[in-house]
Amino acid sequence: MSKLLNPNQPYTFSKIFELQIEPDDLVTEFGYTLERNRLNLPQYPGELDRLEERRSRIEEVLPYVSLTSETSRREVLISQVVLDLVHYTKAQLRIEYPLKVTEQLQGYLDYLLRTQTEILVIEAKREDLTYGFTQLAAELIALDQWEKTPPQSTLIGAVTTGSIWQFGRLNRAAKHIEQGLDSYRVPDDLEPLTRILVQSLVA
Repeated sequence: MSKLLNPNQPYTFSKIFELQIEPDDLVTEFGYTLERNRLNLPQYPGELDRLEERRSRIEEVLPYVSLTSETSRREVLISQVVLDLVHYTKAQLRIEYPLKVTEQLQGYLDYLLRTQTEILVIEAKREDLTYGFTQLAAELIALDQWEKTPPQSTLIGAVTTGSIWQFGRLNRAAKHIEQGLDSYRVPDDLEPLTRILVQSLVA
């Protein structure tokens, strides 16, 4: 089987996105497997004291903001969710975090959140979630092989346009990635989305 990536050429996560490789083909390239299913990710059961305020603030500004650029989506939607996530979990947040594992697994992670025992990556995309998930899969594989990743058995990642979020889960022992079929919309599904994100960092 011919290689999709040239072994003599370096690649970044964003370059992998631009190549428009199907997610299952990409993970096979690195010796992983992939399936698409409903993840039924666990949700944090405790109180989220900023949830209703955050929903109201997002709904208030949406009629007045153009979300045509990735920057506007990050500023108006994604950063709101991420900053509340830091509030709830006290996770360390790194934005545009540089990561290099190999010449073919390197680049910048849009949002990397880390507690002492868990790590979470969030990839922001302007619109294309299909190949956005290919990029997320590459980032999850890189984190799986990164020596600084906590010894958690599964890795959770999300790819989002700001208004739509989708999840991926990597089983590290099986080298198996699940692509979630569920989509979460902001602000409509802000509560289940936030509860999944929080739980992924406090598990």
